[in-house]
Amino acid sequence: MKTARTLFALALVCLLVAASAQAAQQHVVNPDQLTATMTQKTAGEAADRASVREALGRTEVRNVAAMMGVDLDRVNAAVDTMQGADLDQAASAARRVNQEIVGGESSVTLTTTTIIIILLAIILLVVIVR
Repeated sequence: MKTARTLFALALVCLLVAASAQAAQQHVVNPDQLTATMTQKTAGEAADRASVREALGRTEVRNVAAMMGVDLDRVNAAVDTMQGADLDQAASAARRVNQEIVGGESSVTLTTTTIIIILLAIILLVVIVR
């Protein structure tokens, strides 16, 4: 009887070890797919940050920021910490600013551009304050 219990316990241990080894090799998400998704997300965030930095580097934006008393060095530093919805909103506003300024819009549209720049600065200030 003692031998039977020992053999049963040994068989049970072997099954548990085999099952845990099998479970360790199975993933809910394929590692390659996970890597590709994370790379894509990181590239998207880098592109968004580049758009915001491009807008903040424009002379028009610098002039408006100076009139508002905004420290652009601090705002630029905050861009690195932005993520999620805040980064999406700032990047969207920055792209509109970049497109309108690059498009050579007239001074009538410059008013719209100025409003967008101010909104971008406000969004960034909200992020800094948080």
